[in-house]
Order: sequence, then C-alpha cells, then structure tokens
Amino acid sequence: MLASRALLAKRVASVLIHQPACLAHHGGDWGNWGNTNIAVVLSGCGWWDGTDIHEAAFTMYHLSRNGAQFQIFAPNQQQMQVMDHMKQQPAGENRNMMVEAARFSHGQGRMQMQDLSRLDVNSFDAVIFPGGHGVTKNLSTFNKDGKDCKLNNDVERILKEFHRSHKPIGLASMAPLLACRVLPSLEVTMGYERDENSRWGRWPNTNMVQAVKSMGARHNVPYVDEKNKVISTPTFMWETDYHYHYIFDGIGNMVKHVMRMVAK
Repeated sequence: MLASRALLAKRVASVLIHQPACLAHHGGDWGNWGNTNIAVVLSGCGWWDGTDIHEAAFTMYHLSRNGAQFQIFAPNQQQMQVMDHMKQQPAGENRNMMVEAARFSHGQGRMQMQDLSRLDVNSFDAVIFPGGHGVTKNLSTFNKDGKDCKLNNDVERILKEFHRSHKPIGLASMAPLLACRVLPSLEVTMGYERDENSRWGRWPNTNMVQAVKSMGARHNVPYVDEKNKVISTPTFMWETDYHYHYIFDGIGNMVKHVMRMVAK
C-alpha cells in the first residue's frame, strides 16, 4: 500500500513539474451570479485569421460557470486576410469580422453578436479579449508593423476607457499586445520567453514577448497586474497537440481573477 501511494505521489509530482505554471488550475469560483456584465471582444472565427474557437468557447464557459452575464462584440469590418486552416495559407477570400465571429453566437438576446463600435464601457464591469491571429491581423497591424503597430480605433478606445474606469481587462494568448501598445507600465504574461521544446509542447511566438517588452511592459510568468487590473494567460502561445485542458484551466484562472477584481 505504501509503495502504491509513493508511486502515485511521484506521478502527480511529475505532472505538476511539467505543467506550465502559467496554466496551472486554481480552485474556487468568484460568481456574483447574474450581477456581473462582461464584454467579450472577438476578431473573426479561427486561430489563423480570427479568434481561436477554443479560447472563445472556454472564455464563455468559465464566465457562465462563475455566474457572469456576457455579450460578444467584433468590429464590423473586413478581415486582413482569410486563411485556409487546412493548408495554413491565404484562401484569397474576403470576409467580415463581425459576420465570422457571429458563428460563436446563438443569435438571440444578449448572445446576439454586436458591433464593437457600440460597446459602451458604462454598461460593463470588465472586458475580455480571447486570442488568435486576429489580434495581430485584424485588431491591430502587428502582423505587418510589429512593435510599432496601430490598433483598431474601437479596440484602442475600449482598452483606454476600461483602464481609465479602473475596470478589469482579461487578455489571452496574443491579446496582451493590444493593451501593452496603448496602456503604460503593464505587467503581463505571454508564456515563456524562450522556445523550450519538449514532448509537452513548444513556445514558437517568443518574438511577441520581446515586442511587449519593447513597448514598455514587464513580462512575468504567470502574472496578474493588480495595480492596472490586467489579467493575462498565454493559452495557445503554448503550441501543444493535445494538452487542451491546460488551456482550459489557464482561461479559467484568468476569468476568476477578472471576477474577483470586479467584486472588489
């Protein structure tokens, strides 16, 4: 019996050692059960040209699980490009961000997709930006201009208004780029600063970490910026084939900290 317990303890320790600390699960719920309104900003539908479907779905799940009401928004504008997700190359099509992001919506009541230009900071307690390459292609010009990128006008307005109002801002995977570009002295995480390959996955987007640091942000793993009320999680900055439950837990942690800050 003791030998079996020792073996189990070793296996548990092995999992914890290999699991990225920035994605480790934190227990407990912070639900206000219907009294909290969160805006979720999307940039299309799909990892390579919009919002990652897992990150958007996990965000909405955890908001629901923690008792929040939420509404989804996207710019009513054309995407920079449309990607063939099988071939991972441009498809030569034109698509609208809001129309594509409406795939996440059930099209009724609060779950109906809204134009980002209509997002009023006074109607929401916090805002969350799930990740995906739409952050670098549609919500900003980072894909073309790097650290000197410009943000979509409404994205910049929303980030500044929520920050000025001392309301929490949640950011997943690449989304910290947006906040770091227009808000001063933030502390964020986008995962590891080096591409550490292992059987658990790799971190291929370390250039983005260097970009946010050049914008004046501090980078830590993991990080909750209590002063600025900015909560970030690296999610699919970590390229993994099948450890999706860590991505799920990382977004859950981010949502719980958002809810905790709203409740203060």
